[in-house]
Amino acid sequence: MSKNINSPLMLGLKELATAIAKKEYKVSDVIDQTIQRIQTYDATLHAFCLVDIDSAMEQAESLDRQIKAGASVGPLAGIPVAVKDLICTKNLRTTFGSQLYSDFVPEEDDIVVERLKAAGAIIIGKTNTSEFGYGAVGHNKIYPTTKNPWNTELTPGGSSAGSAVAVAAKMVPLALGSDGGGSIRIPASLTGVFGMKPSWGRVPLYPSCRDERYPGQSGWESLEHIGPITRNAADAAFALATISGPSHYDRHSIPVESYDWSLRGIDTLQHCRFAYTTDLGFAVVEPEIIAAIEDAIDRLKGILGNIECTFPPIGNNENLLDTIVAMETDRSGLRTMAADKGIKLDGWLGSILERTWTGDQFTNAILERKRIVNITAKFMKDYDFLITPTTATAAFPINLYGPLHIAGKTLPPSAWVPFSALANFTGLPAASVPIGFTKDGRPIGLQIMGRHLDDRGVLALSAVIESLFQNDKWPNINTIIP
Repeated sequence: MSKNINSPLMLGLKELATAIAKKEYKVSDVIDQTIQRIQTYDATLHAFCLVDIDSAMEQAESLDRQIKAGASVGPLAGIPVAVKDLICTKNLRTTFGSQLYSDFVPEEDDIVVERLKAAGAIIIGKTNTSEFGYGAVGHNKIYPTTKNPWNTELTPGGSSAGSAVAVAAKMVPLALGSDGGGSIRIPASLTGVFGMKPSWGRVPLYPSCRDERYPGQSGWESLEHIGPITRNAADAAFALATISGPSHYDRHSIPVESYDWSLRGIDTLQHCRFAYTTDLGFAVVEPEIIAAIEDAIDRLKGILGNIECTFPPIGNNENLLDTIVAMETDRSGLRTMAADKGIKLDGWLGSILERTWTGDQFTNAILERKRIVNITAKFMKDYDFLITPTTATAAFPINLYGPLHIAGKTLPPSAWVPFSALANFTGLPAASVPIGFTKDGRPIGLQIMGRHLDDRGVLALSAVIESLFQNDKWPNINTIIP
């Protein structure tokens, strides 16, 4: 295939949508190049677990006919979109990364997929994830492990591993991820792309995360979010304009405050108050990550004024995430399915299922979460944004669930992701923005958490930070082809 830098796939989401609408590219050519690029690079990267070639080309040719005839098409007409394999796609195999569902084909789309299709987007395929999203990596027992396009010996993070890699490798300009404790933001950070976890309820969830037909997928109700992974904040805002908004299928979905998702200007941030921390008072963080965050803060101070070093005193909440996940997981359903099929569930999921949980533990977790929510709410009354690292370290060897050491200290495997779960506990909007690289070329992400329902503010600040770094460096994946 041609590796011409003028390929439509070198464009971001908004640019490509505009170019298609102006008839600068035929949709069939865009989809053909998408398929070729996936076929060229994904045998090495393993971002995708399924590519729907025939259906994608049929939809592309149909859209070309409609556009040629002058028919009205949606704002995402012709855009190839990758969908995480935890999100249901009608008539397209959805395994949830588990052998329990290796042959499962949903009878209906998730609401977000339905909305993307209505906007003219073309679902190009499903992207790899850890089993049921349990774990911030791209391992499972069905598909090959997803590799980081910056260095294929390193993990891309997870659990939206394939979606982040598909965007970082410029296979697609938009991918859907899901985030129950950082699973959009973590891989975005490790692969150098933009990932947005919207406010809880901003993007409705149904059916994959809340349906009794799917054991293991009926839980995480109070933690799970679906959001976009893109190359920048403007593209994420463009996608959110399509996928956000209430649905009667999701009782937690929230009304639309405005249909205008254009980014606010920097002038709207001038009177905001900013807080930052590099450790939340307890985390062990690699010095290079700390230095990158402090550099970003110094740059921000130059245009936004004072930024205070402070944080909500919530303490280490690592065990709390485990307990809430266990409480909201259909443990008996998964055990029964696994026993019936003779399948062993291991990893983080296995540890959740093997432990004996008590009602008191779950009650205490609910109360502890409320304590954290209250503390954070009081803190965010005084600050519009809290800035942290996205992760405590950059990408590490691909066969691990966590780095063996952080800042020279031996820590539990999950200690590298101390910053992300707070936004899930509270439901606050949060995003990861790429801000540079370690000395050995691994991407570094900065996390922004905003006030209640202030998704637009998070996107606006993200765009300002992007302007300070001008991220035009992308992985040279031509060098990874055997």
